[in-house]
Amino acid sequence: FLLVSSWDTSVRLYDVPANSMRLKYQHTGAVLDCAFYDPTHAWSGGLDHQLKMHDLNTDQENLVGTHDAPIRCVEYCPEVNVMVTGSWDQTVKLWDPRTPCNAGTFSQPEKVYTLSVSGDRLIVGTAGRRVLVWDLRNMGYVQQRRESSLKYQTRCIRAFPNKQGYVLSSIEGRVAVEYLDPSPEVQKKKYAFKCHRLKENNIEQIYPVNAISFHNIHNTFATGGSDGFVNIWDPFNKKRLCQFHRYPTSIASLAFSNDGTTLAIASSY
Repeated sequence: FLLVSSWDTSVRLYDVPANSMRLKYQHTGAVLDCAFYDPTHAWSGGLDHQLKMHDLNTDQENLVGTHDAPIRCVEYCPEVNVMVTGSWDQTVKLWDPRTPCNAGTFSQPEKVYTLSVSGDRLIVGTAGRRVLVWDLRNMGYVQQRRESSLKYQTRCIRAFPNKQGYVLSSIEGRVAVEYLDPSPEVQKKKYAFKCHRLKENNIEQIYPVNAISFHNIHNTFATGGSDGFVNIWDPFNKKRLCQFHRYPTSIASLAFSNDGTTLAIASSY
């Protein structure tokens, strides 16, 4: 199954093998992110500031809580069994999915643009090119405060499935591969590279890298850019494995299935 949130204020559930829509529910504003808690419960948030939980079997919805500004990110952390939301109100909130209710609110230095769960750790990318690493089992303090190694605004962060690091992309056609272990010998392995750039009439056009998704088994990852291309990368051998055909408009979102057999690609406007 594939869960899709949209600027048309809806969340849709698709049956991928059957290529059909199974269910649709609404918010009162554009829905910026969604996530499965389990196979029968979807969570979603967006411009209406509301966090909703929807039972996909009974079609019942539950308004779990709100932020003071639009909700940009919704993720589930199976290791700690919490839902995590990040908002432009400069907070991250944790939610107990069983009750469901708020399990804590944690201030961030700036608006939250992107976040990713890595085991029991949470990596948050905010405005001002800041990156914060939190321990979801002990949110009393920030485990690491970092600055993006890229010069321009952060677009997307996704954690490696092996939990050792994360990939960060910016609006300026660049991707950084970073490691969580602060020791100097591990930090020596980090690097960045240019991508999603096109030469047109001898002028290089540089596009934002909007989306990243990891392949759970191989630890390879896909990137999607405003150039309409999707690339697959091998971060260990530092090479591009393939490029898909160009989509008519920018790539807004990417998601590999858990078993890595399919890749969902959202082409936007």
